[in-house]
Amino acid sequence: MSFGEKLKKYFSNHAETGEKHWDRSLKTHYYKTSKDKALTMLENFFGNNKEFDINSVSAEHGEISAVSKNGKKAFVVATVIMVQPYRTAIDFSVSTESILPFDFGYSAKLINRLYTQVNKELPLIEEKNM
Repeated sequence: MSFGEKLKKYFSNHAETGEKHWDRSLKTHYYKTSKDKALTMLENFFGNNKEFDINSVSAEHGEISAVSKNGKKAFVVATVIMVQPYRTAIDFSVSTESILPFDFGYSAKLINRLYTQVNKELPLIEEKNM
């Protein structure tokens, strides 16, 4: 991780995961499950969690959007894509609302918290290059 990338991580109000992300903690996670089961798990998590309110659910597109209502206001989009049978990718995109144009890494920390919760619920497929 270069110095510029580290600055960008802390002095931005947006973070998202990706297939080839430079930050290992923000790489796409793959799970041994179907798209429908992953969407149902995420919908139950956001719906039963007092920290979030669900904005919308699109099973066709594999997306759930929610708003964090505790602490900093954050808009979360979870994307679920079935890559192969029983190999499903889950990505998150988080944008925070604040007076300042940066959140000191809060978005990335929220993504890591979300992945920790998903890892408890779904069987993670360990990637050799993770």
